[in-house]
Amino acid sequence: MFFRAEKVGIIMEKMTREQLPDLFQSIADVFRAHVDELCEMDARLGDGDLGLTMQKGFGALPEIAQELDEPDIGKAVMKCGMKLSSIIPSTMGFLMGSGLMGAGKKIVGKTELSGLELAEFYRGYAEGIIKRGKCSPGDRTILDAIDSAASEAEKLIQENPEADFCEVAAAAEEGADRGAEATRNMVPKFGKAAVHREAAKGIRDQGAVAGLYLAKAIAAFGKSKDVT
Repeated sequence: MFFRAEKVGIIMEKMTREQLPDLFQSIADVFRAHVDELCEMDARLGDGDLGLTMQKGFGALPEIAQELDEPDIGKAVMKCGMKLSSIIPSTMGFLMGSGLMGAGKKIVGKTELSGLELAEFYRGYAEGIIKRGKCSPGDRTILDAIDSAASEAEKLIQENPEADFCEVAAAAEEGADRGAEATRNMVPKFGKAAVHREAAKGIRDQGAVAGLYLAKAIAAFGKSKDVT
């Protein structure tokens, strides 16, 4: 059994390969709920289609993950990342897909994810974005949320190596929130946002907010799943 009972309910200690479609469904649901918000944010500094892009891409992954004949959760995540990049062939699609591929690479050989593996997942996600986007923390991109999420997850594991999936997911969400908030004071260096950098002052980067919603969805998944 991969869950433990708490006063607040059932808390996930580990995520199995069989639950990967459910994880992606949680992410898809969150992006669907925030599609208009992300599009409106993106319209200020970009093409205005970020919400639709995230909805389309992650909306396809639950079925893809379900149909994959791959027991290795890392390899399954990598394959989903490759599919995501082809489903939404845009800059953000490539970054999200590359992030997933990097995350999967970190956890190859696993059939379930504990808190430790989830922290590795986030670090791999950040590394995948860096490799594809040639960006760094502080450049005002999705990386600022994901890198901060990874750092908080790793910090918790260092303090408590036995931290479970749900605890690490919550720490990552807090980190992503801080990372996204920090972009208010950053100068954009890439894309159309760099052209309209004056308009970016004081508002969160839309890509970083998308990264925050990814972390929120993973945390919500960890809190909501029960034993069947």
